[in-house]
Amino acid sequence: MAIVKGTCQLISDTINYYRCLSYFFSKTGDYESCPYFSPSVDDNEKEALRKRYARIHLYSLALIFYLWDKPHYRKGSYQNDLSDNLRNVAIPGTGIPLSIFVCNRYVALFFILLVYPLVSFIAAAHLLLKKKSFTDFADEYSTRILTPNDWFSFWRLNCRVVALHAFLNHGPVGYEMENKWTFLEEGDKRDVPVSPFLTCSGIVVKHKNEEGGMGISFYKNATAGGDWIIQERISNSKWVSSLLPDDAPLSTFRVITSSRASIDLTKKPKADDICALSCVFRAGRAGAATDHDSILFDIDSKTGEIQKGTTNAHWYRLGLHEALPGRCPWRSTHDVTHHPDSHTEITGKKIPDMKGMLALVEKSHLKMCPDVPLVGWDVVLSADENLPVCLLEVNLSCNFFRGRFDLSAYIDYLDDMFKKLDIMRRSSKDKLN
Repeated sequence: MAIVKGTCQLISDTINYYRCLSYFFSKTGDYESCPYFSPSVDDNEKEALRKRYARIHLYSLALIFYLWDKPHYRKGSYQNDLSDNLRNVAIPGTGIPLSIFVCNRYVALFFILLVYPLVSFIAAAHLLLKKKSFTDFADEYSTRILTPNDWFSFWRLNCRVVALHAFLNHGPVGYEMENKWTFLEEGDKRDVPVSPFLTCSGIVVKHKNEEGGMGISFYKNATAGGDWIIQERISNSKWVSSLLPDDAPLSTFRVITSSRASIDLTKKPKADDICALSCVFRAGRAGAATDHDSILFDIDSKTGEIQKGTTNAHWYRLGLHEALPGRCPWRSTHDVTHHPDSHTEITGKKIPDMKGMLALVEKSHLKMCPDVPLVGWDVVLSADENLPVCLLEVNLSCNFFRGRFDLSAYIDYLDDMFKKLDIMRRSSKDKLN
């Protein structure tokens, strides 16, 4: 009986996937009137949320082809940004960089229509081998194809939201904060505690043993119109250092905030428009240059307590040899409690002044870029007594780094955002293809 029910669910989900995409590709396919995945009065809260997320997800997939050759706020086109960001990312266990599938529209369409459903099926089959349950198999397939909950899918969804928002609103000024120098300069002007920078016109760096004009480099400071931001190295605070190995890099806290003020730019932004969604501690690995090589510890934003950690490193393993059995794990779970290098227990520790950290990023979003939908803040707890907390930089096409968040609030926000943006898009008489 479970096999029959699961098979029917799988077929239904697949058919509705294609129907919904076809609807959004059509000239009359507006977001709010979509007849697919529309919650009914009989749905419980969980099912209603599932349907709303499925509609958002599929609408955003269709947006890829609308945005394809449109100007992007940080690249020549959305396709250029896709290609750059996916060149070092692969579906775990394949080793194939995803940038291959965005080389042109037709290959991307092939991926969305055929490869993506196939990958969803394989992921479900992989779970079936482990759990031996056809019900779990059908549920996993439904999740992967309609309501994906992996970090990559949320990241790409966020990217599509901001790309559409920036394009239709003609690049609001807040998007300039993606530039690292603009962010530091404007933050300094607006009394936001950004990481300190030197104001000298430039620096000279020499190798201690080279001669004959070799081993010397000159760097012109951004403050003098150059390309380089010159800063002293920032050190982790004593508390952060106590959780890490001695040679760990600067390890930041990634906090994501959303702005309802960005939905309607005709209204004046106010403090309660900004909301912190998630927080993750990126515990850097021993010997690493940056915390991009780290264990991602989720943090309870209400209590400041550090939860169990995980990683997304398996998404960055490239090369066909990664497809060999046993080479690359397909999944990772939140099961890390201690730092793997120092063996220090991290889970259970509490962030000093969690409320203050969240208040800082919410106020900074309001001050610097309330016209941007989502912002990822890299927050530093530093050893500098004069600046114990500072903001390193922002990421506007941000990801949650495996952090947990209130999915219902996130879906509410995206639903309202897409309703507004779809009206704007349709008024331009552009199709989604």
